[in-house]
Amino acid sequence: MRTADYIEQACGNLWKKKLRTFLTTGGVVIGVGALVCMFAFGQGVQKNITDQFEAMDLLNYINVSAKHEVRRNPSDSDPDAAPTTDEPTEPAGAAGEPVEVLDDDFIDEVMQIEGVEAAFPEMRFPAQIRRGDKEQFTIVQVVTSRACRSELVQLRAGQPYTSDEPNEAMVSDSLLLRLGNTEPETAVGREIEIRTITLDFGLRSLMRMAFGRGDQRLPVSNQRYCFKVAGVIERMGFGGALPVRSDVFIPPGAADRMRKLVLTSVSDLFQPAGKMAGYSTVTVRVASPRQVSAVKAELEERGLRTFALMDQLDEMKKGFIIMDMFLLAIGMIGMTVASLGIVNTMVMSILERYREIGIMKAVGATDGDVQKIFLFESGAIGFLGGVFGLVLGWVVSAVINLVVNGLTARQGVPYIRYFSFPWWLCLGAIAFSILVSLIAGILPTIRAAAIDPVVALRHD
Repeated sequence: MRTADYIEQACGNLWKKKLRTFLTTGGVVIGVGALVCMFAFGQGVQKNITDQFEAMDLLNYINVSAKHEVRRNPSDSDPDAAPTTDEPTEPAGAAGEPVEVLDDDFIDEVMQIEGVEAAFPEMRFPAQIRRGDKEQFTIVQVVTSRACRSELVQLRAGQPYTSDEPNEAMVSDSLLLRLGNTEPETAVGREIEIRTITLDFGLRSLMRMAFGRGDQRLPVSNQRYCFKVAGVIERMGFGGALPVRSDVFIPPGAADRMRKLVLTSVSDLFQPAGKMAGYSTVTVRVASPRQVSAVKAELEERGLRTFALMDQLDEMKKGFIIMDMFLLAIGMIGMTVASLGIVNTMVMSILERYREIGIMKAVGATDGDVQKIFLFESGAIGFLGGVFGLVLGWVVSAVINLVVNGLTARQGVPYIRYFSFPWWLCLGAIAFSILVSLIAGILPTIRAAAIDPVVALRHD
């Protein structure tokens, strides 16, 4: 028999028992639909997270900081004991080597590493920004002119400052909007006032702090500086090309001339007193996420501490695999029930066609021919169940997605696709349905092939 003959006979036999075929296929449809919905949800979560990371352009960045370790006396077993006085406390890198200073020379060296597009120090300080009669609190970021001239900064108006010395600033459009300026172009060339915080250890301030009643403020004062707006940038925050939360960029030369309280992170408060001068953190941007591992390895060989969101994404992928396995286990419950329905249908079909099988074998049909007929029947059930199950999963997920987004839209949450149907999931669902149906039909087909034609012809 030809393959077309097997398909024709299998479809004809299934069509004769429409109701039973419909009910059996319906079980497969529900099982495949549930399995597809669960996998599509898992893929949707992964895709949303991964796409958000890529859209934010955060996977291309490496945060670099120096290692600072305190040497102790090896014989001292008390972890809470202070360092011994006979051995000086000093920063030490890997294997006792001196800590590399993160300064401008270090940044120039990093720029020579293959795959590195930019490197800039993270220097931030709090400040009040005044324009006219309006003030806004923000964090000012010190960014080199070279970084501002690169593609890392998206300008809306004006141009980047050309050197690291002038009192020029680049301001975000969102900060200007909060300051009452709705047209960024009009702000270019105008002046803004940056008011910084400095420590005030004057006698009056200390006396007020020590003996004042109800006025025990910290000993701080303010310094005011005027800057000219060179350019207006698009608000980037943590999600932009520069992974820093800042609305104002100023050059390093101007920042050096300002009295300010610089605190990049809380860890700066715990650095040793003998720490060498330099930046506490340097951000390195690579051309592609595929080059992150190589650049990290080269930096770590120099005894530096590195952190990249790419590593966190790899850990998240392991969690995604566990979630997929959990969803697969739940979805397999429906497929197991559907396979039992296929077995029952095939067994009933054999009992009803007992005499027909005997006639087929009597006129020359082999055991393999009989097996193929029933396998094609179970495979057809699996194919129909897979196709319509995929459609059912897509419809159910679309309805859920529409309802959830309708509810969250009232709270200002943007539209999100919670389900994703990659091509391999669609083809895999149909192939998996056919495979399960064929496995479920193996035992009935073996039973059909083992029928004795003489006994079958004498069967009522």
